[in-house]
Amino acid sequence: MDSTPGDDRPQAETSSRSSRSAAKPAKATSAASGAKGTRRRSAGSAARSVGPAPRRVRPHPAGAPLLDVDAMLDTERIIVCCGSGGVGKTTTAAALALRAAERGRDVVVLTIDPARRLAQSLGLTALDNTPREVAGVDGTAGGRLDAMMLDMKRTFDEIVLAHSSPERAEALLANPFYQSLSSSFSGTQEYMAMEKLGQLDATGEWDLIVVDTPPTRSALDFLDAPTRLGTFLDGRLLRLLLAPAKAGGRAYAKVLGAGIGMFTRVITKVLGAQLLMDLSQFVAALETMFGGFRARAEETYRLLGNPGTSFVVVAAPEAAALREASYFVDRLDAEGMPLAGLVVNRMHHSDAVALTVERSLAAAEKLDEHGEHPLAAAVLRIHAERVRLASREARLRDRFTSAHPDTPLVEVEALSEDVHDLAGLREIGYALARVERLERAG
Repeated sequence: MDSTPGDDRPQAETSSRSSRSAAKPAKATSAASGAKGTRRRSAGSAARSVGPAPRRVRPHPAGAPLLDVDAMLDTERIIVCCGSGGVGKTTTAAALALRAAERGRDVVVLTIDPARRLAQSLGLTALDNTPREVAGVDGTAGGRLDAMMLDMKRTFDEIVLAHSSPERAEALLANPFYQSLSSSFSGTQEYMAMEKLGQLDATGEWDLIVVDTPPTRSALDFLDAPTRLGTFLDGRLLRLLLAPAKAGGRAYAKVLGAGIGMFTRVITKVLGAQLLMDLSQFVAALETMFGGFRARAEETYRLLGNPGTSFVVVAAPEAAALREASYFVDRLDAEGMPLAGLVVNRMHHSDAVALTVERSLAAAEKLDEHGEHPLAAAVLRIHAERVRLASREARLRDRFTSAHPDTPLVEVEALSEDVHDLAGLREIGYALARVERLERAG
């Protein structure tokens, strides 16, 4: 995803998006299986709205359930893509979002990956904390695609402004401890991701929210956000630091016991009286504000476990990536989260299955012996290496399916070049949905 955007069309303004949404005909709804209604769409009309590109569909691996991507896109309310770094997770999230939009749904894709690859894929020069409509999406079926990247500090600021009095908000935003916590404190990103997901869901503006999570095992850290936040707010150290603000400066020593008083005297000597007061005031503000945030985070956690939400694990056909995928599947199962299935990206195949590695190398050696057709010999060796690679990837995939026989999966064949525009994302979408077309339309 390192290529520069190939689409220089301007972004649509928010007002334009709102008027467009208002002008659209009302959409049919059906009863949701989750906490909120899930707007569903006719798969037949949706299929007509998406023109498939040339693509050959490979046989699905025997014994592995097939992940029905289009059925998921047509019915779900939230799709969370998780996986290790470098496996095409961001591309997969963007491709799913684009395909759902072009099947007629109103979609927003949220990335909390600090790398800005998603912006390149969607032809945007930048993503910020505000969903912005993506230009170039086929809206024939009535859908649209918005995209945004989580701005951790801005989300934190929005919480402060929304849930504090103007005076308290002004003091907190200027507090040095708040400024540090809101921009770099470990775990803040996951807290804010939970908050932003809850905000997007609460608006009811979109049929589908696609979440692209950070790489490595931290991709599931947002599941722990409510518990870790509660532990932080209820912790003994935080209570000690809160004492100066509650007891009125120096008077806190009389309120606390002798042992705690000694602790605060040491902290005062280390930090200084003013710094300790700044810290205690910051903690006091946190206590009043984050009770509501904790409740909202817990509600979002429950939302992730509801019907209408699906987790998609993304992996490459490599040993390390599939080990991480296995971890994600086990973790989601332990958390009781709804797993849709596994996407295996960048699979390699060989069409000349009868030409084995041994036969290819033997033929190449014979050509070398006679000094004939060096180019043909080189092609035979390349073919042998590709067959080896395809066999190794198939073995790794089969090892995963043996460990998780009930997990649906879908394979995406390796492309000849990186995806850097909407056309490339459509190709990924066709592959995910297993759309076959042998000739290009038109």
